[in-house]
Parts: sequence; structure tokens; C-alpha cells
Amino acid sequence: MKLALFDDNRLGAVVVKPSGDTIVDVTEALPWPHDPDPLTAGWWRALCRDFAALRPALETAAAAGTPRSTDDVRLRAPVLAPSKIVAAASNYREHVDEMHEVQERTLGRVERWMMEFDVFLKAPSSIVGPGADIVLPADVVAAGHEVHHESELVVVIGSGGREIPEESAMDHVLGFTAGLDITVRSPADRSRRKSYDSFSPVGPWITTRDEIGDGSGLDILLTTGGETRQSVNTGTLITPVPRLIAYASSVMTLYPGDLLFTGAPPGVGPIFKGEELEMSISRIGTMNVSVV
Repeated sequence: MKLALFDDNRLGAVVVKPSGDTIVDVTEALPWPHDPDPLTAGWWRALCRDFAALRPALETAAAAGTPRSTDDVRLRAPVLAPSKIVAAASNYREHVDEMHEVQERTLGRVERWMMEFDVFLKAPSSIVGPGADIVLPADVVAAGHEVHHESELVVVIGSGGREIPEESAMDHVLGFTAGLDITVRSPADRSRRKSYDSFSPVGPWITTRDEIGDGSGLDILLTTGGETRQSVNTGTLITPVPRLIAYASSVMTLYPGDLLFTGAPPGVGPIFKGEELEMSISRIGTMNVSVV
């Protein structure tokens, strides 16, 4: 099942077809009042937690509802107020290799600790949806720092938990979406460099885990102006999704609706004002964002 948030943060079920994607409003199938305010929309986190129980009613509503073209609605980020964004560093071998040159160019030195796998946090306030603008911060531009794209598979946590075993990690996942981890290349703290407003575009919707499995074998593609910037298969992740969930949850409790960015593929590079970025992940979908 594909779940989207659209217009006034309504819940929609999406059907992807060659003739055009459609969406059906299934909000009224939820057992709680709809609250469109992201700051108080606990219904979204409850949906992430209780999706298995709610799914039959949502599927019935989707089958009975009137489909609309996704072009006729405003797609929002398919998440609401996660307690945190957890992100993986150095999770593709070729990206680790390329970062030696990137750091020499942007920092004048290589920070070897940054080449080791680990997790860090991004501010949830950095989230925007498909069709949004990535805003290059004035202070960063004035300082001459490069701002890079990092296109990533994103896990949306379902039931969540603490000390989740790797072998049952996928039982704690709602599904997957696409995300861009926009990054300033500077000596500043990693979380700060990645937490500016608009630095976490996600979308276009969530594909539930029953359609994706453990997130391996998916093709990620990022293009701009017809030029391919990043192209990778998630089967080459150093730390695959189940192990990543187990590791992250050994450090912090993962709550329903939390996001887990799985790491930057090779091909990272600077973005510039006026560019249009198109990112797609197979079996999930495509989103476009602009750089301003």
C-alpha cells in the first residue's frame, strides 16, 4: 500500500499506474478525528504504530472512494512531526572513497573519523515535501561553502522500540520513502550542517514494507537537467536496513513515525540556485524539488 499526505494533511491511498498516478482520500476511515496541525497531529504517529490493525479499513475506503489524479492535489511530506530524524553516515563504500577528495577540497584535510559508519541526528524542522524549495542559507553562500545533495532511502518507523533485534527489525517498520539529506560541507558539527530548514525533502509517499521487504535491491536515481548525479542500488549498503535499525535502537528508543535516513550513495556534489532535482527510488516513486 502507498500512503500519502496531501492538501490539508489529509491521508490518501495512492495507486501508481502507467496512465497516471491516482489518490483516494481515506482520512475518514481512521478511528480518530483528523487534526491537520503537524504539531498536534498525534493521529499520524498512532497510524504508524497501529497500521496493521487499521489497514483493512483503509483498504476498504480506498476501494470505495473516488480516485483523483495526484496532479490535482498538493502532496505534502508523507510524515508529520517525527520525534527525530536518525541518519546513517558512511554506509556506501564508494561514497566513503569519494569523500577523501571532497574533504580535501572543501575542508583542506581529511577527517578520518567521518569515514566510519555511525548514526547522527537531523532536526525534524528541516523536513519539506515534494515540490518544495531547498533554500540555500545566506550565511553559507556568503562563506563560500559548498552545499551537497545526498539522495537516500528513508525508513519510516512503525511500532518502534528499544534494543530491537536485527532478525525482527522489519516488524517495527511502517514502510519506506525517498529523501534528500542536504549537507553543507564545512567544519561545523555534522548535525548542524544538515539541519537547516528545507534540508530534508522527503516523498512523494510511503510504500509499506510488505511491498518493499527489507529495503534491499532498490534503485536510487538523482538527476538534474538530464544529467545523472547519483545512481546506486541499495543492495550495496554496508550496513543493511535491519542491522541499521538494530544499531540505532541500541542507542536511542525509536518512536512511531521516526525517520531513518540510510546513508548517502556515491556521486554527492554541489547544488546551485535554479537547479531542479529529480529523485526516484524503484517501487516507491519520484519527487522533484527546486534549489533557491
